[in-house]
Amino acid sequence: MKVFRGLPNDRARAPCALTIGNFDGVHRGHQALLARVRAAATQLGVEAAVMTFEPHPREFFAARSGDLSRAPTRIANLRDKLGSLAAAGTDRVIVEHFNAQFAAMPPEEFTSRVLVEGLHVKWLMVGDDFCYGARRAGTVAMLKEAGQRHGFHVETLPTVTHGERRISSSAVREALAAGDFVQAKQLLGHDYAMSGHVIHGQKLGRTLGFPTLNLRVAHRAALSGIFIVRVHGLGPAPLAAVASIGVRPTVDDSGRVLLEVHVFDYSGDCYGKLVQVEFLEKIRDEEKYTDLATLTAAINGDAVRARDWFASRAGALTATDRI
Repeated sequence: MKVFRGLPNDRARAPCALTIGNFDGVHRGHQALLARVRAAATQLGVEAAVMTFEPHPREFFAARSGDLSRAPTRIANLRDKLGSLAAAGTDRVIVEHFNAQFAAMPPEEFTSRVLVEGLHVKWLMVGDDFCYGARRAGTVAMLKEAGQRHGFHVETLPTVTHGERRISSSAVREALAAGDFVQAKQLLGHDYAMSGHVIHGQKLGRTLGFPTLNLRVAHRAALSGIFIVRVHGLGPAPLAAVASIGVRPTVDDSGRVLLEVHVFDYSGDCYGKLVQVEFLEKIRDEEKYTDLATLTAAINGDAVRARDWFASRAGALTATDRI
């Protein structure tokens, strides 16, 4: 899969079947849409393409307003999103930088400059509630009319549901925030996981008797707290672990979000390695403790609970390595 930051140059442009969206989490609704794009691309003999945005448009507008709390939490980082798009059979992804200039683009200019001249779109699929252009003024009806003028076909995908509930990124975020990984899996179609390269931390966990793998979290995560997890990428099989994702209020007042993972009975050098952390069950919310002794006791309790959880399921949890 080819990935472009912004529109491809002339030599890299090729006719495509395209879909447009944020695709946060690439849930089952997204997967149905991507499967239709893949099928159309194969039928037309063109590439299957996705245009997505970085940052998320709502993150951009929240930052511009000075209130980042208005931005949605992120289900997946860009690496994981691209991996999911590749797994869906996408040939190329255009990661468009969402900024003030792009946000101000009128719908007509978006159609001519981006879709027609920039991407050579021959077939386009969007959700039935798709809007585009400045102030979200562009509608699906306008897009279909533009397609007739410029020579590309437009289809919409009806809402995909699980039971009576619409499958959406918002629904996935709600499930993750509640620690409901059963519901999250039903919406995503797979277990929830986050990947990243192991970075150096403050080494505090090592002094407390619980060394951790540290993964940077660049955006507001869709979940926080203490979790029972498995780590993929450190060997031929996933490893049992306990993890914390949050701002570490007892030892850090910077507000930086970090994913810290204590892998049971592991002592290898893993700095710089790409790992994937699979979330299995939430233990509790993140707390601020009065001192390190109290923090250590809490971590020990979390580790005991996680070990007991794995022991009670010995032999029942099997999975191949994801990385």
